[in-house]
Amino acid sequence: MLNRWTKKAMLSAQRNEITEHLIYKRLSLSTKDPNNQRILDQISKEELDHYHFWKKLTQADVRPNRWQLWKYFIISKILGITFGIKLMERGEKDAQLVYGEISQQIPDVREKILGLVKSEEDHEKQLIDLIDEERLRYVGSIVLGLNDALVELTGVLAGLTFAFQEARLIAMAGLITGIAASLSMAASEYLSTKAEGLAKNAARATAYTGLSYILTVFFLISPFFIFTNVYFCLGLTLCNAVVIIFIFTFYISVAKDIPFRKRFFEMAFVSLGIASISFGIGFVVKGFLSMNVS
Repeated sequence: MLNRWTKKAMLSAQRNEITEHLIYKRLSLSTKDPNNQRILDQISKEELDHYHFWKKLTQADVRPNRWQLWKYFIISKILGITFGIKLMERGEKDAQLVYGEISQQIPDVREKILGLVKSEEDHEKQLIDLIDEERLRYVGSIVLGLNDALVELTGVLAGLTFAFQEARLIAMAGLITGIAASLSMAASEYLSTKAEGLAKNAARATAYTGLSYILTVFFLISPFFIFTNVYFCLGLTLCNAVVIIFIFTFYISVAKDIPFRKRFFEMAFVSLGIASISFGIGFVVKGFLSMNVS
């Protein structure tokens, strides 16, 4: 006879499996890439098999978690299938601990439950790694544009803040610098990709680099168009830079399975360090040239 906790945990596991089955199924039907469609459909069928395994033990039908279903489906469509799936699989680590507890309560099927957990973890990881997604192929180009914009613009805006002391003037100078730099960076990425003969499309690599650069520029400069206190604007710009670093680092850490903490602090240290140095340069230059801007 199953105790109340064990029965509840098994029903939760069963619900999780049917929910993931439907998520993978919807993703497989919505993707146009035949390879990705095949992989997602295969995972979907395996999740359904796992659902039936739990159903034999619980002798009950359960409904999927509609909130989880729509959440991960929408995340996958907006931020990429690989990111959505890996984010969802991260949430299963606690569930696997529960599976271990269940196996202790039901010795007769312990080996099957533990085997199911290991099989699901290993096999799904192999399948997920096979998914070919454009935005991950060009992630290097996005990183190039984003990193360069963060380092260059935070430095430029910090230097201009002390040198000019006028928000609109700083915004104009920063915007001109940012647009020119984004075009230069995009052109460099195009020529570099063509010269190296890489598998990725040079025009698309250029678009990803330029777009990520220019969007970062507008986000960093925006406080100088809204507020008048230049030091408050600079503070918001640095906060914006940290927000961008946090979001992008989290995305890459999930999609690429790389450590989050080290990469986040590394990017933040470089960007904020350059901003501090540039602020000092602005102080020195203004004092040396005795320049007043009115």
